Amino acid sequence: MRTALLIGLPKGRLFQGAIDLLSRAGIVTDGGQGSRKLTFSDAEGRHEFVALKPADIPIYVESGAVDAGVVGSDILREQDYDVYEPLDLRIGLCRLVLAAPDGADLREREHLRIATKYPRTATRFFAARNRHTHIVRLEGSVEIAPLLGLADAIVDLVETGRTLRENGLRVVEDVAPISAKLIVNRTAMKTRNSAIRSLITRLDAVVYANS
Repeated sequence: MRTALLIGLPKGRLFQGAIDLLSRAGIVTDGGQGSRKLTFSDAEGRHEFVALKPADIPIYVESGAVDAGVVGSDILREQDYDVYEPLDLRIGLCRLVLAAPDGADLREREHLRIATKYPRTATRFFAARNRHTHIVRLEGSVEIAPLLGLADAIVDLVETGRTLRENGLRVVEDVAPISAKLIVNRTAMKTRNSAIRSLITRLDAVVYANS
């Protein structure tokens, strides 16, 4: 049995933010730079980390392959995972929005075609508003879908809104605020409670100080 807590960190836009947050909490690591190892440790040897695709992290945590992880709430919203969510880390702040071409009036359309990477979230959003929609799931850049006639509008993440503007789109409505969460395996929460509580306390102190 491993002695260090194994924590999944998301590759991509959240990775450096997570490393910086850990560092401010006194959990210092080089992020695995200069090494071909799949995992890397902090200076104290109490925590071990593995960089994973963001969408995979809840699966690893739920299964117990890793004890805890950092993941965006957009991913948690899209699927129902059986994990604890003890802490909002307040990094990776952005919005999930409904966006449409400038000048388009979605209210006049009886049936909407929506392109998104978040089909379940989008379906719930429109169902709550009694709107008839056809959801087109895309994995790449969804901003191009209205321009090519594939969709009337999109549901996607927005940070500054620059990409939307450059593609002739505007925000119609906010779907949900998004931020990174700390998630924990349910069994690990019991069997490794002391170590996990220490991690939560250290991170929470930094999040509280920055709020």
